[in-house]
Amino acid sequence: MNQQPHWFSETIKHAVLLIGAAVVILPFYLMLSFSFKSPSEIQSISGGFFGSQELMTDRRCIKQGLPEEECTMLPIVYNYKAAFEEAPLFRYLLNGVIVTISIFAIQILIALPCAYALAKLQFWGRDVVFGMVIFCLLIPVHAIALPLYLMLAKLGLTNTFAALVIPWTISVFGIFLMRQFFKTVPDDLINAARMDGMSEFSIVWKVMLPTAIPALLAFAIFSVVAHWNDYYWPRVVITGDRDLMTPPLGLRMFKSDMDGNEYGPMMAAATVIVAPLVVAFLLAQRRFIEGITLTGMK
Repeated sequence: MNQQPHWFSETIKHAVLLIGAAVVILPFYLMLSFSFKSPSEIQSISGGFFGSQELMTDRRCIKQGLPEEECTMLPIVYNYKAAFEEAPLFRYLLNGVIVTISIFAIQILIALPCAYALAKLQFWGRDVVFGMVIFCLLIPVHAIALPLYLMLAKLGLTNTFAALVIPWTISVFGIFLMRQFFKTVPDDLINAARMDGMSEFSIVWKVMLPTAIPALLAFAIFSVVAHWNDYYWPRVVITGDRDLMTPPLGLRMFKSDMDGNEYGPMMAAATVIVAPLVVAFLLAQRRFIEGITLTGMK
């Protein structure tokens, strides 16, 4: 009698999970599929996943005066070729790497000592400081965007890499996450390091940092994905220099045609932009889950 309700509840859970997975995967499925198809197939949403792959003529190539034979290619070749020719996609990818790595590196330099102090040091006002960290987690970025922009404009830092990096160098989420992880580290390990004559900063970088690799990888996924995909802030501070555009901002280069002819190259560019994140997450998936699990132990 008890097995039937249990079987029914498990079926409902799996059905809900499958529906949720389908909702999440569908945009990626369409993005990848459209990057393979011709403009007519994209407009009519036909051709299956890969499309018919019938030869098509590149109009841009014809306008350059090249023979029609050299301008005939498969839709998949056209889309990915146009993705790199319509805009300096390699430059945008490089900008994204520079910005995300710079932000993450500085965030770690600040977050680890702060998290260690909040987790393992006893000082007056520690709980108040931690409460302020929690409070800052509730502040949306849009609420502080205008003051940040005015400050950067006064300093003459708009349209620079500094404008993309400086506002995000202090991550309260990173401090919170690392503090929760450091709470799981035994105090005996820290006391032993102090008895060996290590300073508090040495303990942070030589003792706590190696133990925090799983949590750092988890935080790296959050930080890199958030800033790699960020469109709002680069759109605010990068207004005149296209050479400083990040990958999401670079996708605006494909919005000129309203008849759908640029959707293929746009989806190809989006695929190229998303691919490094997907690969990185798959490689770090086990450590990511481990880091998230350990930060919730205390």
